[in-house]
Amino acid sequence: MTDTIFALSSGAPPAAIGVVRVSGPQARDAMLALAGRVPAPRRAALGRLRDRQGAVIDEALVLWLPGPGTETGEDTVELQCHGGRAVIAAVETALAALPGLRRAKPGEFTRRAFINGKIDLAEAEGLADLLEAETELQRLSAMAMAGGAFSREVEGWREELLSLSAAVEAVLDFADEDDVATLPADFALKVASLSSAIKTWLDRPRAELLKEGFRVVIAGPPNAGKSTLFNCLVEAEAAIATPIAGTTRDVLTRPVAIAGVPFLFADTAGLHDTVDDVVEAIGIERALEALDRADLVLWLGPEGTGPAGAWEVEAQTDRGGHISKLAPRHRISARTGDGIEELRADLVETASAALPRPGEAALNERQHDLLADARAALVQAAEQSDPLLMAESLRVARVAFDTLLGRTATEDLLDTLFGRFCIGK
Repeated sequence: MTDTIFALSSGAPPAAIGVVRVSGPQARDAMLALAGRVPAPRRAALGRLRDRQGAVIDEALVLWLPGPGTETGEDTVELQCHGGRAVIAAVETALAALPGLRRAKPGEFTRRAFINGKIDLAEAEGLADLLEAETELQRLSAMAMAGGAFSREVEGWREELLSLSAAVEAVLDFADEDDVATLPADFALKVASLSSAIKTWLDRPRAELLKEGFRVVIAGPPNAGKSTLFNCLVEAEAAIATPIAGTTRDVLTRPVAIAGVPFLFADTAGLHDTVDDVVEAIGIERALEALDRADLVLWLGPEGTGPAGAWEVEAQTDRGGHISKLAPRHRISARTGDGIEELRADLVETASAALPRPGEAALNERQHDLLADARAALVQAAEQSDPLLMAESLRVARVAFDTLLGRTATEDLLDTLFGRFCIGK
């Protein structure tokens, strides 16, 4: 890369401080042009920033960070300015006027860190998740991935795989010799051990569940108290709750964190057989689809008529004539609050068991699929008797590991990933 990029790397102005970062071969010249000098490496210095006409823009702390020992692996400059809109705009205008400099695209600083070997693809994905984290569980999981927990596992597996491949290659090399080489006695055991270690990761809860939230669908017949319970759980008047049957016509969702655990609650149309209204029929169809996607269903209808595995909830206990149940998991009144705290605590405990543990790295769909491919190749290798076919299966597993870490990544994949980042990151 021959061009030099710059962007505001701190929060949007106005703010107390605005950090403008410059990365690339012209970074040092840019500092010299704006600050008039280049301080000692990695030592903050006070400087006056000027535009091309010599007018003072701001007084700022400036840092010169020569590569490759930087976040991007390139020469880097940080200008810690006052965070007013006019100041930041003036600094960016002055930088844009310099030859060889341009504004950074979303995620471009992180992309350069990846290209220059400062982070691998799994760590970059973890960093993207960290920037989007909204709950403590999401933050801790993203930190584990961004910190290289998964990458270190993959690197260890890859080393084991290379050792196994070397043993097979030795057999192939001596196939035409009188002294035919044989596989080590513990070869099969090592393949099985590696396959088992990978399966442990594949069996972990997925990152999508952590990111999207534990999906809880509230279902039942019309006027069972679904919308009132939904509003109570999300602590907002998100759904229209009235005594009129059929008020809810569509699936209404709301993400909420309870005790740091991410949930996605869904209110649905009342389920019943006789439907003359076309719009209501569509709402019921969508409600049934939501039940299929649910991690948990709170069933407010007659006992035993809900989906398999649903929690029986006796709702509207403050009202006479409500749907009573012999053995509900919870008895509640969303209007008075009776039983709601117990329901919330039960939901948190259940969701926590289904989600990744705090600080545990979780695989996204791409990582899970590649790891599954690697394990399938190892299983196939263990079943082969022909060393040539065995070597090919091990090669397929190695390619999957390399793809996981980004050693073989397509531009489309990189564009999609780094496009998730904000400008300046």
